[in-house]
Amino acid sequence: MPDAEILYKVEGAVAVITLNRPESLNAFTNKMHEDLPKIIEEAGRDERVRAIVVTGAGRCFCAGNDVKETFLSEGHASKRGSREVAFRQLLGEHVVPGGHKLLEINKPSIAAVNGAAVGYGVDLALSCSMRIASDKAKFGEVFVNVGLVTDEGMMMLPRIVGLAKAYELITTADIIDAAEAGKIGLVNRVVPHEQLMTAAMEMANKIASKAPIAISLAMEGIRKGLDLDWENYMRFHAQAITFCLNSEDHLEGARAFMEKRPPIFKGK
Repeated sequence: MPDAEILYKVEGAVAVITLNRPESLNAFTNKMHEDLPKIIEEAGRDERVRAIVVTGAGRCFCAGNDVKETFLSEGHASKRGSREVAFRQLLGEHVVPGGHKLLEINKPSIAAVNGAAVGYGVDLALSCSMRIASDKAKFGEVFVNVGLVTDEGMMMLPRIVGLAKAYELITTADIIDAAEAGKIGLVNRVVPHEQLMTAAMEMANKIASKAPIAISLAMEGIRKGLDLDWENYMRFHAQAITFCLNSEDHLEGARAFMEKRPPIFKGK
């Protein structure tokens, strides 16, 4: 549906998710937070999909949450200052940030950041496995400006740019340009604006050409490796490599290497 707030399509082996509120700079509504996890799960279940690209319609990636709906509604205003409501929210009785499922599925995702990614917009980009930025992109963890803490950013930003830089970006709410984002490792690559989707789709298709079982287990292993001690990590690795060695994809990859041809992986 062209008028939907989030568009979803599959191009070959790549799912493209587009935030589609360009007139509001793709600011998230509560419905978008509810719908995006379902769309991500759909991509995760779809056997055709081997990689995901997330982008925004128009001139902005995502300007955060829709302030008019999320913060200034009559319902929110009437509850403002209620400690009971705050504690209920901390216990999970609130709209969960929409991009969190990107941190759970084992299919690589690429944020194609076509403009400003601020507030929840930058957290959505951080939830993706990788980020490619237009040279017009900007990034800002601006939550403290409105008296809030970041969503996925508090967990992901220190892991991506390091602890000291994460402290700085979150506590100052500074907005940085694409060049600075590339310099500190927040994005994988900065490209000319008109080449953004081409670059993102090229990377997605390159990933999609690899063995799906190995990619899925690598995704899981990277995440586990952030939290597991060496002994438990090696236990996971032994299980993962055994599974790979017994897959048809491994045999195909070995044959293709010996025959000097591109492999044709089927995810089996």
